[in-house]
Amino acid sequence: MSNPSANFFDGLSRRGHEPLLEEATGTIRFDLHHERGIDRWLLIIDRGDVRVSADGGGGADCVVHGSRELFDRIVTGAAHIYTAWVRNELTVEGDIRLARLIQRLMPGPPAAHHPRDFARQRRGTA
Repeated sequence: MSNPSANFFDGLSRRGHEPLLEEATGTIRFDLHHERGIDRWLLIIDRGDVRVSADGGGGADCVVHGSRELFDRIVTGAAHIYTAWVRNELTVEGDIRLARLIQRLMPGPPAAHHPRDFARQRRGTA
Protein backbone atom coordinates (compact mmCIF):
# COMPACT_ATOMS: atom_id res chain seq x y z
CA MET A 1 0.00 0.00 0.00
CA SER A 2 1.29 3.46 -0.91
CA ASN A 3 2.31 5.86 1.83
CA PRO A 4 2.42 9.41 0.41
CA SER A 5 3.91 10.83 3.63
CA ALA A 6 6.82 8.36 3.54
CA ASN A 7 7.29 9.10 -0.17
CA PHE A 8 7.40 12.84 0.59
CA PHE A 9 10.08 12.46 3.27
CA ASP A 10 12.04 10.03 1.09
CA GLY A 11 11.99 12.58 -1.72
CA LEU A 12 13.21 15.31 0.64
CA SER A 13 16.11 13.17 1.78
CA ARG A 14 17.14 12.54 -1.85
CA ARG A 15 17.19 16.26 -2.66
CA GLY A 16 20.07 16.88 -0.26
CA HIS A 17 19.90 20.65 -0.73
CA GLU A 18 16.72 22.67 -0.94
CA PRO A 19 17.22 26.28 -2.15
CA LEU A 20 13.88 27.33 -0.62
CA LEU A 21 15.31 26.60 2.84
CA GLU A 22 18.73 28.27 2.48
CA GLU A 23 17.98 30.76 5.25
CA ALA A 24 16.86 28.08 7.71
CA THR A 25 18.66 26.03 10.32
CA GLY A 26 16.91 23.74 12.79
CA THR A 27 15.12 20.48 13.33
CA ILE A 28 11.47 19.64 12.76
CA ARG A 29 9.88 16.44 14.00
CA PHE A 30 6.64 15.24 12.46
CA ASP A 31 4.47 13.02 14.69
CA LEU A 32 1.85 11.55 12.37
CA HIS A 33 -0.67 9.34 14.13
CA HIS A 34 -2.66 6.55 12.49
CA GLU A 35 -4.58 3.45 13.55
CA ARG A 36 -1.41 1.41 14.18
CA GLY A 37 0.54 4.04 16.10
CA ILE A 38 2.68 7.08 15.28
CA ASP A 39 5.11 7.64 12.42
CA ARG A 40 7.92 9.97 13.47
CA TRP A 41 10.08 11.79 10.95
CA LEU A 42 12.92 14.14 11.83
CA LEU A 43 13.83 16.81 9.30
CA ILE A 44 17.24 18.39 9.86
CA ILE A 45 17.85 21.65 8.00
CA ASP A 46 21.24 23.37 7.85
CA ARG A 47 21.08 26.41 5.55
CA GLY A 48 19.23 24.47 2.89
CA ASP A 49 21.02 21.17 3.37
CA VAL A 50 18.29 18.70 4.27
CA ARG A 51 18.52 15.33 5.98
CA VAL A 52 15.61 13.14 6.99
CA SER A 53 15.51 10.41 9.61
CA ALA A 54 12.65 7.94 9.91
CA ASP A 55 13.75 7.29 13.48
CA GLY A 56 12.43 10.72 14.48
CA GLY A 57 12.90 10.12 18.20
CA GLY A 58 14.25 12.71 20.58
CA GLY A 59 13.89 16.44 20.78
CA ALA A 60 13.47 18.97 18.01
CA ASP A 61 13.22 22.74 17.63
CA CYS A 62 9.71 22.30 16.26
CA VAL A 63 7.23 19.41 16.50
CA VAL A 64 4.26 19.07 14.13
CA HIS A 65 1.39 16.82 15.30
CA GLY A 66 -1.42 15.52 13.12
CA SER A 67 -2.92 12.51 11.43
CA ARG A 68 -1.02 10.68 8.74
CA GLU A 69 -4.20 10.62 6.67
CA LEU A 70 -4.30 14.44 6.67
CA PHE A 71 -0.58 14.73 5.96
CA ASP A 72 -0.98 12.27 3.05
CA ARG A 73 -3.59 14.63 1.59
CA ILE A 74 -1.33 17.64 2.13
CA VAL A 75 1.72 16.09 0.41
CA THR A 76 -0.39 14.99 -2.56
CA GLY A 77 -1.88 18.46 -2.98
CA ALA A 78 -5.42 17.41 -2.00
CA ALA A 79 -5.30 19.59 1.16
CA HIS A 80 -3.37 22.70 2.15
CA ILE A 81 -1.10 22.79 5.19
CA TYR A 82 -2.06 26.33 6.18
CA THR A 83 -5.76 25.44 6.19
CA ALA A 84 -5.00 22.43 8.41
CA TRP A 85 -3.26 24.74 10.92
CA VAL A 86 -6.14 27.20 10.93
CA ARG A 87 -8.60 24.37 11.56
CA ASN A 88 -6.32 23.01 14.30
CA GLU A 89 -6.02 19.69 12.45
CA LEU A 90 -2.24 20.15 12.64
CA THR A 91 -0.64 21.58 15.76
CA VAL A 92 2.86 22.90 16.27
CA GLU A 93 5.07 23.07 19.35
CA GLY A 94 8.27 25.07 19.47
CA ASP A 95 9.69 27.29 16.72
CA ILE A 96 6.67 28.08 14.53
CA ARG A 97 8.94 29.80 11.98
CA LEU A 98 10.42 26.46 11.01
CA ALA A 99 6.97 24.93 10.54
CA ARG A 100 5.94 27.82 8.32
CA LEU A 101 8.94 27.21 6.07
CA ILE A 102 7.66 23.71 5.32
CA GLN A 103 4.80 25.30 3.38
CA ARG A 104 7.37 26.12 0.68
CA LEU A 105 7.92 22.42 0.04
CA MET A 106 4.29 21.38 -0.24
CA PRO A 107 2.77 20.77 -3.67
CA GLY A 108 -0.14 22.70 -5.04
CA PRO A 109 -3.39 21.08 -6.13
CA PRO A 110 -2.89 18.18 -8.57
CA ALA A 111 -4.17 20.13 -11.60
CA ALA A 112 -2.38 23.39 -10.72
CA HIS A 113 -0.06 25.12 -13.16
CA HIS A 114 2.81 27.46 -12.46
CA PRO A 115 1.62 31.05 -13.06
CA ARG A 116 4.32 31.69 -15.68
CA ASP A 117 3.34 28.56 -17.64
CA PHE A 118 -0.30 29.65 -17.47
CA ALA A 119 0.57 33.13 -18.79
CA ARG A 120 2.59 31.63 -21.67
CA GLN A 121 -0.34 29.43 -22.63
CA ARG A 122 -2.69 32.42 -22.60
CA ARG A 123 -0.32 34.34 -24.90
CA GLY A 124 0.04 31.32 -27.16
CA THR A 125 3.80 30.88 -26.65
CA ALA A 126 5.51 27.79 -25.33
